[in-house]
Amino acid sequence: MRILVTGGAGFVGTNLCKRLLADGHSVVALDNLCTGSTRNLAMHHGRQAFEFIQADLCQGVPASGRFDRIYHMASPASPIHYVRLPFATLDVNSIGTRICLDRALADGARTLFASTSEVYGDPQVHPQPESYWGHVSSIGPRSVYDEAKRFGEALVMAYERSRGADIRLVRIFNTYGPWMQPQDGRVIPNFVSQALRRQPLTIFGDGTQTRSFCFVDDLVDGLVRLMESDVRGPCNLGNPNEMSMLELAEIVNRTLDNPAGIVHEPLPKHDPTRRRPDITRATTQLGWSPTVDFEAGFAQTAQWFRSVLLPA
Repeated sequence: MRILVTGGAGFVGTNLCKRLLADGHSVVALDNLCTGSTRNLAMHHGRQAFEFIQADLCQGVPASGRFDRIYHMASPASPIHYVRLPFATLDVNSIGTRICLDRALADGARTLFASTSEVYGDPQVHPQPESYWGHVSSIGPRSVYDEAKRFGEALVMAYERSRGADIRLVRIFNTYGPWMQPQDGRVIPNFVSQALRRQPLTIFGDGTQTRSFCFVDDLVDGLVRLMESDVRGPCNLGNPNEMSMLELAEIVNRTLDNPAGIVHEPLPKHDPTRRRPDITRATTQLGWSPTVDFEAGFAQTAQWFRSVLLPA
């Protein structure tokens, strides 16, 4: 198939392009590079089946020819980025999503919209099933991302109901792996960068808050399975193995032999205290569940960060 990946130079987009090319598809990656990097795509240089277009999705898709699938992954996704780029975040999940959907209708393509576990906010239901409506502040510092994704979900569902668009909707939980940016601002890049520099790891709050981390290869496999399935409506993809930030810090310092320990800083406003996906839908309807355990995935991730931060 011929496939468009918006945000194709970002962390998940890069790994997705790699998988789709390995599966024998022709891939066009579109990215304005506000958070992505062409370095991520250097491995595909010279491949006939791959094309990179640097462009702002909100101005249109400057690619001719018909697409069979559109993976709409474009959006700043870490707090450090979406706080710095609030309007770009809002625009790409609204204007950019509509442009993707209109192109998909014109091409007869299927669209996968990458939403997020952030639509659940600081959840009052645990773990979070797709039926949970969330606990989100529409005016808080994270709202430019949380509400942009919630609007994007409403938009794709309106296209499905009113215009017959062929939609797949994924809610992505915390993901890690190669091609993350060291300055991403999320906890694993922060911890690894600090540990490799032999600095104490910064834990916000008391460290009892939890996350569930999914290795990016597992996530990408779930994205492809969802795209090629008949599953309608939102589908959680993430690893249900929950750990506290204190537990994560201990693994990072032990694996990277960092003697510097940890330091505590105040917890940011509206930072979720718990996060764990209910993946019953993915397991039963996609036959998907994570296969990479955290320490094995973290070893690959740490190797990637070493190559970026500590080049030979």
